[in-house]
Amino acid sequence: MAVLITGGAGYIGSHTCVELLDAGFEVVILDNFINSKPEAIERIREITGKEVKTYTADLLNMEKVNQVFEENDIESVIHFAGLKAVGESVYYPLRYYHNNITGTLVLCEVMKAHNVKRLVFSSSATVYGMPDRVPISEDFPTAALNPYGRTKLMIEEILKDLYNSDQEWSIALLRYFNPIGAHKSGLIGEDPNGIPNNLMPYITQVAIGKLRELNVFGNQYSTKDGTGVRDYIHVVDLAKGHLRALEKVSTSSGVEAYNLGTGKGYSVLEMVSAFEKASREKIPYQIVEPRPGDAAICYSNPLKAREQLGWVAEKDIDQMCEDSWRWQKSNPNGYKNMQKDNLHLLKNGDFFMKK
Repeated sequence: MAVLITGGAGYIGSHTCVELLDAGFEVVILDNFINSKPEAIERIREITGKEVKTYTADLLNMEKVNQVFEENDIESVIHFAGLKAVGESVYYPLRYYHNNITGTLVLCEVMKAHNVKRLVFSSSATVYGMPDRVPISEDFPTAALNPYGRTKLMIEEILKDLYNSDQEWSIALLRYFNPIGAHKSGLIGEDPNGIPNNLMPYITQVAIGKLRELNVFGNQYSTKDGTGVRDYIHVVDLAKGHLRALEKVSTSSGVEAYNLGTGKGYSVLEMVSAFEKASREKIPYQIVEPRPGDAAICYSNPLKAREQLGWVAEKDIDQMCEDSWRWQKSNPNGYKNMQKDNLHLLKNGDFFMKK
């Protein structure tokens, strides 16, 4: 019996694959490699010593998705696949709605047809919009502020309706905050396309010399140093949260939302200082205008995940920065290109597996 990981070659997906493989699970990856690199599959194999069957396919292609279920004994699904850039979603809302929502509908239809009803969904703290207080609990009102966040919120509602229509389904909605860090090996990490949208990869690319300086969006917030405060969580802790959620949906039915965060907030300048300490590199920055819709302070209440999943974030901010820097220093240009023969397989075959 296998776990299907959609978007399994991505940043969070690849780390989750490592945790699952190390825990003895059989893993099948489905990824279209729009926001990920095939080299990540090789790195997963190198870390774990295990082969991973990987299909190059898009969730919008029902025939291909169905093929994955026909050729493998899938028991449960962890669903990461989706477009994820907040700013881009504002400019291309229809693309985001079509890709993220329709892709999820296709996945659920195929799961239903194959009687696979255990699902862990990669949601986001963006579903909370602009909460009026912190820490943020799962019972807070939801009100996403951009198309990306609304796709996450709409999918959550769809999955709730799915359970209401058939109570054999067991679904975990994981609302995570700000993942950073990388695997301790330095072999897998965050490798964004173009200029990073998130703070830590922007900082690391300044440190490595790819970017000139960090833009800090506003310093007039009601925080200790005027810069925005967020809940940063190590990606390995986050991956372990998916493992705990998978165990939960495998032994129960229902649909539940869980925050995955540390319950602590750090400002942008605190993150810069922590990274400078870890890397011994100076991070030049400039203060620019704040972005519309950015909250001053946002951090989680992770109590529900601790009580119901037995999960708690363990790694501190120093470890997050050290691992982020190890990844960037070891991979200054991100993942290397695959060899030509592997690229041929990815373009013309239904799946890629290292022989």
